Amino acid sequence: MTNEVKEIFTGRAAPPALAAPPAPVAPPPPAALAAKVRTLAPSMTRSMQRVAEAVAADPAGCAALTVTGLAELTGTSEATVVRTARLLGYPGYRDLRLALAGLAAQQQSGRAAAVTADIAVDDPIADVVTKLAYDEQQTLADTAAGLDTVQLGAAVAALATARRIDIYGVGASSLVGMDLAQKLLRIGLIAHAHTDPHLAVTNAVQLRSGDVAIAITHSGSTGDAIEPLRVAFDRGATTVAITGRPDGPVSQYADHILTTSTARESELRPAAMSSRTSQLLVVDCLFIGVAQRTYETAAPALAASYEALAHRHTPRSSSR
Repeated sequence: MTNEVKEIFTGRAAPPALAAPPAPVAPPPPAALAAKVRTLAPSMTRSMQRVAEAVAADPAGCAALTVTGLAELTGTSEATVVRTARLLGYPGYRDLRLALAGLAAQQQSGRAAAVTADIAVDDPIADVVTKLAYDEQQTLADTAAGLDTVQLGAAVAALATARRIDIYGVGASSLVGMDLAQKLLRIGLIAHAHTDPHLAVTNAVQLRSGDVAIAITHSGSTGDAIEPLRVAFDRGATTVAITGRPDGPVSQYADHILTTSTARESELRPAAMSSRTSQLLVVDCLFIGVAQRTYETAAPALAASYEALAHRHTPRSSSR
């Protein structure tokens, strides 16, 4: 189906693969570089991973290298180095070197050494707390550094005026979707989190322009979240993807992409644990943004929900 025919039947353009190239964006700041490496490395080729791991491990040393020098250090080619730089969000290797120099300066500014060891089976519980707390903090910082606030603002604007909001996710992502839905309901918006993939699709069929559909998928390739988002996209709804893989299949049907970071996976810390933290941060940002835009109606609705539940949180006096 051509782009023109698709617009006639659905009122919108074809997926981004057929759309006009996006406007150039500024390269990510130095603080976001390490987050980009952690987020994108799993989807890179092995040779690109070697480049990404090298710059993340020694930003100061790599900043001093030419493109040829970094290629030799990592056993790759100059073309691989340039492709890695571009995948990380930099127009070329020169821009990546500048970011590496900035990151190295930040790391030498006296910050405490990072906790880098994975959780071991025989770790004392105090060490588990320390390591988990560090990983959670790092995940939140990485997500905040890499989050596109222009995309976030556009998603907030769509949610604030939406007739109806559908949210799709499975597994741990479904819990995040339910959290967002209940928050939006409490400020007077019509929001539903769908965890049954069949019901998600049949509900997506009912969406139209003026509605919003949100898919939450860390991998960016969860079919049960992508299929209803595609249906919603085809029906003309505004679509949003919350994902750790902005280059994944879900992006084909997302008008707005909100990228999350993730902590290091280990045997005792699966991806579902680390991705949930960053997803909840994005969800909270969406909720606060919508509440700000709809404050005149959101504040009374939130107050009414508090009042309706107040008696459930007040100790009842004894009848004796």
